Amino acid sequence: MKYSCALKLNHIFRRLYHTSGQGNGYLVLYARKNSLGINRVGITVSKKLGHAVVRNRVRRRLREVYRLNEERFTPGWDIVVVARSRCIGADFRKLTQSYLSLCERAGLLRREEA
Repeated sequence: MKYSCALKLNHIFRRLYHTSGQGNGYLVLYARKNSLGINRVGITVSKKLGHAVVRNRVRRRLREVYRLNEERFTPGWDIVVVARSRCIGADFRKLTQSYLSLCERAGLLRREEA
């Protein structure tokens, strides 16, 4: 990830959970502006979704969706993505579509110049 880093601090996660989130059948996304000029991305997968292998696979897939589309994001945001149970069996294309639609609704994507 060139333009971002991982979000690891618990108090930042909790601060983001108190913002209004965007959700769909696969994911819930919480976002808040930061003053760093880079994006910090955190991914949450509940133990209810499965064992460690399943949770880590979901985390890796969501990280890859962000990495492949990283240049489309406006810098300067803290982002937390929470996986829902439908995320486990979803194909990668559907997961990407879901992730990017939430980011667009939250205003995280750059405007494309025509």
